Amino acid sequence: MSKKSSVCVTFDFDAISLWLARKMDTPGPVSRGEFGAHAIPRILRALDARGIPSTFFIPGHTAETYRAQCLDIARAGHELALHGYCHEPVSTLDENAERVVVRRSADILAAISGKDVLGHRTPSFDFTKSTIRIIQELGCEYDSSLMGTDYTPYFARSGDLSNRDSAYAFGTASDVIEVPVSWTLDDYPHLEFVRSPAFTMSGLKSVNDMFESFYQDVLYMTEREPGGVCTLTFHPQVIGRGGRMLALETFLDRIAELPIEFVTCLDAARSARQRLAKDPLHSAV
Repeated sequence: MSKKSSVCVTFDFDAISLWLARKMDTPGPVSRGEFGAHAIPRILRALDARGIPSTFFIPGHTAETYRAQCLDIARAGHELALHGYCHEPVSTLDENAERVVVRRSADILAAISGKDVLGHRTPSFDFTKSTIRIIQELGCEYDSSLMGTDYTPYFARSGDLSNRDSAYAFGTASDVIEVPVSWTLDDYPHLEFVRSPAFTMSGLKSVNDMFESFYQDVLYMTEREPGGVCTLTFHPQVIGRGGRMLALETFLDRIAELPIEFVTCLDAARSARQRLAKDPLHSAV
């Protein structure tokens, strides 16, 4: 029998913070963020009906603004993990500013969940040379922002050096497990529409086409790389609308028929850590 693979169903509960980070703070964009909070109960119902554990990456701003919804997420048994404070791209911050943002958000989420926050995802999958060091200081066990593999968690590196005139110099493996992601497995670029003077995204593609693509990636993992981990990224303000929720529920039921199990990112990271302890090749390189 094939070894079961794992699927991490994750939600970036950005709410209003996403729009504030883009300096789009008029009532129209803000209302789009508000819808994310409106959709949380229906997302929790869909997960509960299927017994699916999930990881919610939550900016500190969202946790302070929508504390009741975040409490509901925690009480339903889902993992709460870091996602910046106000969805700020960390590459715009110096090391100390990034540290302040992460620590502040960790305190906010820990107060809600009653647990130490052990997972991290940067807003918009951004990253800096300081990110790993900062989340190590907080005791995070994993990150889920990088794309060095598709189905294979690995130890994230620090200390990389890039030079256009010579070979790329890979740094050393940290003790932070990377649970890899991909824009191709993220609902936002497929489905979202944004138009502003500084930023345009023309999504609004077929939700069924998106989920067929997602399904093929999960299917490949189960057939060609059994025992792997596939991370799916959703946003309540994107996937939470009626027809999209129906498509999400159909998709979850469909992949549940494959040899997979649904796990949180923390559980995936801990399982990967056990495997990597027996494997001398700890990085994605």
